[in-house]
Amino acid sequence: MNKIYKSLLAAAVVLPSVALTGCIEETVPTGAVVSTDQIMTVPGNADAFAQGMPAYMNTVFVIPGERHWDFGYPSMMIIRDVLTGDKPVVSSGYNWFSNWFENTYQGEEYVFAQTVWWYYYKLIQSANETLGVINKDTESAHEKMLLGEAYGFRALAYLDLARMYEYLPTDGTSAVNKDGYNVTGLTVPIVKEGIDEAQARNNPRATHDEMFEFILSDLDEAEKYIGAEARASKVMPDLACIYGLKARLYMWNLDYTKAREYARKAIDTSGCTPLTSDEWTDPVKGFNDLSSHSWMWGQQYVQEDPAVLTGIINWTSWASNEFVAGYSAAGPYQMIDKNLYDAIDDTDCRKLCFVAPAGHPLAGKEKWLNKSGMVSDNGPITLPPYASLKIRPGQGEMQDPTVGCAVGVPTMRVEEMIFIEAECAAHANPAEGKSLIESFIKRYRNPEYAVKASDKDQVVAEIILQKRVEFFLEGQSFFDIKRLNYPVTRRYEGTNFYNECAFNSTVRPAWMNLCIVRQEADGNPALQGKNNPDPSECYASQISAGSGSN
Repeated sequence: MNKIYKSLLAAAVVLPSVALTGCIEETVPTGAVVSTDQIMTVPGNADAFAQGMPAYMNTVFVIPGERHWDFGYPSMMIIRDVLTGDKPVVSSGYNWFSNWFENTYQGEEYVFAQTVWWYYYKLIQSANETLGVINKDTESAHEKMLLGEAYGFRALAYLDLARMYEYLPTDGTSAVNKDGYNVTGLTVPIVKEGIDEAQARNNPRATHDEMFEFILSDLDEAEKYIGAEARASKVMPDLACIYGLKARLYMWNLDYTKAREYARKAIDTSGCTPLTSDEWTDPVKGFNDLSSHSWMWGQQYVQEDPAVLTGIINWTSWASNEFVAGYSAAGPYQMIDKNLYDAIDDTDCRKLCFVAPAGHPLAGKEKWLNKSGMVSDNGPITLPPYASLKIRPGQGEMQDPTVGCAVGVPTMRVEEMIFIEAECAAHANPAEGKSLIESFIKRYRNPEYAVKASDKDQVVAEIILQKRVEFFLEGQSFFDIKRLNYPVTRRYEGTNFYNECAFNSTVRPAWMNLCIVRQEADGNPALQGKNNPDPSECYASQISAGSGSN
């Protein structure tokens, strides 16, 4: 434990070093060009490349240097949650995500922009390599399955990217950037297998419609190929997951009729059922078990994974406050927004996965793993009010990272499809949406639940509120808040956001339109002058007002 805390201290010391150094040799997406002539000659390469896709979900240190926020897809989930108003954290020198929290250094010159961009385009590269080594006319059922899985991974990556980078109106920046270009609706460049260097170096940002059609085409291909053979593991997408991605895609396109159709197909095809209240709050297996009957798709850390071997630069270390050998228990506790906590009924099982403040009716009733085991070499660890108990360390192991960090991470759960179905219904018929969400919550989360609203916007807002609670720490709320143009409120009397990140927006916040790292425009002139406006510190004037807390 002393060794881990020394590592944490070293990490904290180097936090201020954030600017790009200019010594980066690789530029993505230019670096994502696939040379199939050589790799096609190696026997078994299709399987090797296909296995690389789920492995890359758990990778560590994508960018040069050992930044402790850089641990694959789970770090992308955390970044998205940080960019909402749902997940405060106490101010801490160990908080490697502080610049996202505080909306500082988010422009094209900084490593924070590079992190997200590089991760996703390298995931796309992994999918492209798989697609590049298999003949699309193959008669092999196994190779068809690999093709479908690769299209699925590529669609996942582009759909995340499109929703994170598409410029939508905000109250903090103008759609006309510093170069005088209106970037409304622009997403990211499309890099496919077989693209040559000349094309990669003249590859503009796709419009919303262009990106929608491209992702839909990938998912249509995945649907065509993927049913040929049963998947070996949930780390790969199956047909139900492809339907789930289509539901997400149509939600992004505001086509609620089609989104509902594919959400229902995903539910029916998956055979998955929602977690029960006991499973949601399970102190040993809660949200760490890939075999869960509600998980449609997920990631799996194993003891040999480099991220696990670091001990502290992985999902459990950051997401599980009860893993006392990790980051979250060392200061940057993972917490739920006080207002969101207060909005959860006391009869809702999910509220038992957060530390209740003193005097609250639920104080002392929380579903701890082992409260007496919250001890480090520096003494007892006392989690603050609103700290999360949702994500449990593997097998309930609070100290040993080779066990506690060897966990599953949810990429898609059947509950998401249930929420999509309910929201889509509410947009067309509020009474039906209300009935659907009441039925789900009453059966699985809170038998006393009732929706008081009847107006469409209010019913939709209630569904989204319940979804924010359901998917806390799973990286989903960002997409709904941005899509629906909801404001983020962090500054209010009694807030548990620290002052430097306690910002309020009146609509979707400016930081939800991510900036493209500068090196991309250096290698791809089609991007020059077409970046999203830098949102850094656009709400900074609110800091001097004080946060009402901390």
